[in-house]
Formats: sequence, C-alpha cells, structure tokens
Amino acid sequence: MPIETRYEDVTSHDGATFAAFCAIPDGASAPGVLVFQEIFGINDNMRDLATRLAEAGYLALVPDMFWRIEPRFERSDESGMADAMAVVQKFDRQNGVKDIAAAHEHLLGMEACSGKVGAVGFCLGGALTFACAAHSRVDGRGIDAGVAYYGSAINDMLGAVAEVECPMMFHYGERDPFIPAENIDAVEQAVATLPVVEFHRYDAGHAFSNADAPSMYDEAASDLAWQRTLDFLARHLR
Repeated sequence: MPIETRYEDVTSHDGATFAAFCAIPDGASAPGVLVFQEIFGINDNMRDLATRLAEAGYLALVPDMFWRIEPRFERSDESGMADAMAVVQKFDRQNGVKDIAAAHEHLLGMEACSGKVGAVGFCLGGALTFACAAHSRVDGRGIDAGVAYYGSAINDMLGAVAEVECPMMFHYGERDPFIPAENIDAVEQAVATLPVVEFHRYDAGHAFSNADAPSMYDEAASDLAWQRTLDFLARHLR
C-alpha cells in the first residue's frame, strides 16, 4: 500500500514545537504507534521502522526526543556513539515524559488515527516506551500496548510498574554488554505482576534490531522480534 511520509510539528507543554517523523498508511483511519528513538536520533533506521509499521497498517509517529538539546540530532551508526552518549547525558527525563505526552496527544488528534495508540521503542526508546506506558495519559487514558526493546534505563523506573495499565512486551539480548543479566532478570520479575506481559530473550547483543549498526545487528533475532511485535500490536490495537 502507498505510504506517505512527512514531519509533523508537535506542540510541547511549554508552548514550543518539536518535530516528529510520521509515516501514514493509505486508506481509512488506522491505529497509531509512537516510535521512540535510539540514542542516534531519528535516523534512517528509525524512519525505516516507522515506514514498516505504516506498511503493516499503522499510523507511526517518531517524536524528536532530543529537540531540547539539539533539534534533529541524527547519527547513522556506531561511529556516532560518542556524540550520541554526550547528548544522552543532557537528556532531562522530566521534560522527556512531558514531550512523550505531547506526542501521544498529537497522534490521537490526527485525523488518520483510529483512536487506539501503542508505543514501540529501542534502546533509549525502550525506556521511553515504559515511561509512556506508566505516565502518559490523554484525557485520563494511557496507551493501549507497549513494546520495549533492550531499554537499559527501565531498571531505574521499576517503581512505576504499578502505573502501567496496558499490555507490554519486552525484548532483550542475552549477550547485551550494556544490560547485565541480573538487570534483565529484575525487569522480568517486576513486570510479571502486569495483567498482560510477554518477555523474550534472544541469543544476541545490544541493539540487535538496528540494521544500520553492523557490529550490533542480528538479522535472525531482529526478524523474530519484529514478527512478535507485529503480532502483539495486532492483538491489542486492532
């Protein structure tokens, strides 16, 4: 199906605007999916993931979570790791949660959105997905499903598990050098209390779904996790 892509202007809680890449499927209204970036910003990998979601029939919106630090920050692969880590160090989580809520509200307000919204995030975005599920509410309603890929900062947020009201799926690599096995175990144990949760581990490292980072990408793990993600979203958003 034909896919339209463009950037949307999202209004923040403090009246400023920030960019969000949008991929829109052809046809009638569709469930929305917030896509949360890795530390490399909204790069080709994130735009491709959003487009793939649109091809699967979802209205995908990728908010620029680094806009308060460097608007449209973008690096393509491992060569930009130092730059990306420097930006992450300046990221303010409180404002980040408010920007998540602004993007959530914007997506719900788009004419092409059917009214259901999920979230999918990778690396930093995995933690942002968890934060979205726990804290983002529009007219008292949270997202309808969340999928978090290898979010190392989720461990810092486990006190908010009780605030998560939607079905959740988690993906982790068992050989992740940035997330110790005991941290993955801690997340699995904490989220086991959720009414609907799926937890998957793969024989892979960190960022195994990032096709733009050759030293990290694992095609088999990525393909399996993506199919599980699409199946999960279909169950809870359609």
